[in-house]
Amino acid sequence: MIGRRLLRRTCIGWLTVAIVPIALRAATVRVSVEAGILAGSSDGTIQTFKGVPYAAPPVAAHRWRSPQPVPHWTGAREATAFGAACLQAELPENVDGAPARIAEDCLTLNIWAPVHASKPLPVMVWLHGGGNSSGAGSKRYYDGTSFARDGVVLVTINYRLGALGFFPHPALTREAPREMPGNFGLLDQIAALGWVRRNIRAFGGNPENVTLFGESAGGEDALVLITSPLAAGLFQKAIVESAGFWMHLPSRAEAEEASARIAAKAGLPAAASTAQLRAIPADTLSKLGDQAAGPFVDGRVLPLQPTVTFARGKAAHIPFIIGWNTDESSLIAGPEMQPASVLAFLKPEELAQARTLYNTGSDDAILARAVFRDANFAAPSRWLAQEASARAKVYLYRFAYVRQRQVGRMPGAPHGSEIPYVFDSWRQSPTGGSFLAQRDRAEAATLHGCWVAFAKDGRPVCPDVPVWPAYRKQDDELLDFGSTAVVARGLNSRELNFIEEQLAHFWRAP
Repeated sequence: MIGRRLLRRTCIGWLTVAIVPIALRAATVRVSVEAGILAGSSDGTIQTFKGVPYAAPPVAAHRWRSPQPVPHWTGAREATAFGAACLQAELPENVDGAPARIAEDCLTLNIWAPVHASKPLPVMVWLHGGGNSSGAGSKRYYDGTSFARDGVVLVTINYRLGALGFFPHPALTREAPREMPGNFGLLDQIAALGWVRRNIRAFGGNPENVTLFGESAGGEDALVLITSPLAAGLFQKAIVESAGFWMHLPSRAEAEEASARIAAKAGLPAAASTAQLRAIPADTLSKLGDQAAGPFVDGRVLPLQPTVTFARGKAAHIPFIIGWNTDESSLIAGPEMQPASVLAFLKPEELAQARTLYNTGSDDAILARAVFRDANFAAPSRWLAQEASARAKVYLYRFAYVRQRQVGRMPGAPHGSEIPYVFDSWRQSPTGGSFLAQRDRAEAATLHGCWVAFAKDGRPVCPDVPVWPAYRKQDDELLDFGSTAVVARGLNSRELNFIEEQLAHFWRAP
């Protein structure tokens, strides 16, 4: 099984392009929220509010503490520019194409909403990917304009990352034993959802109809929150894109050891005090962020391994969509990801069986790409659909669509490649999407339409595709988004059954 550290290095770098900002004339629009008045912008149809604080700045004494309430402000607070991205090793890009600022003071969210609504609208809250060590809610393909155009209030958030987001150092545990600190990034996500519940009516949203969705680490975090008692009732539906979910999350003890190692690399002794920890320069921590434990089982946010919670039927019984892309192996890079590393979890006789099942002969490079995808994404997604479908409607998908100009040049749909179709945000490309074929535009209308329909009433009724059936184990059906969308039954079932059997220890817990 591939290690969690590699899967944390996730992004949609293949989409990186230069953006030419376009100045648009916009009117000011004001909205009152719990901490004061926000001054956003409106083009007459869609209103946007950027850089909205949902928690107090997690700096100084608030570093490595649970998110605190936003202090009240006087007058109208400008909300027309994105807030800083949370500290990370490299600068992400904003929707407008400019490099983002990074800072510890980063707990903000962004809202796109229709100007006129005759009734409370469905709300979607996006958790960005990036392995819980990079990314931001302001990245260009996360633009919420199309969702607002189609009657959805779209919210993207920033949450603490890396060593500032997941850091249960023993000194912090001794300081606040009742908080059982450490999963700060998850607590930020929960705080943002709480802010949405309390304030979203001011933007025309319905707090009783919230869909949490995310990709890669954001999808994994969404699944984690489905199992967290602290997130209960904060969202009613979920969409999970390409989440590697059979990864064994560290225990608190393991995560504390990882935090102590980070502190040691920052030059602190094993018995470092909380004052010494909070004096570590932020830049130092951002460079060490990839060595953080990430989400871990802490007994508070996560009482159990999330897979065990699902297997026992104790996760929230909410409808969700879940799926994967055909070339998730686009993540494979570097010497640690050679075929021998990817296939190391298979015994010799199992490796021989895999070569036969996948019909790859002795070409273990091709086999590794397929096994990486299935072990980390496809099989876990199908397993989750099987476990949850007895208690709620679950819709399984595979995204196989490749942009027309890249057909024949790519082995499948890369990790993250569904995002600009989901958001229908190709206009954020340098040419405003003018390079897209008509079929590409149709795919965006389809996938975006599926997500919008599900957000509205929990049924993914998609434009121009067959009826998407709710998953049932006995039917094993999913919607396959390829050159044409079709309902497929038992897709790669032999391979997925094989992978599931080899990795069953992730969820067959006592």
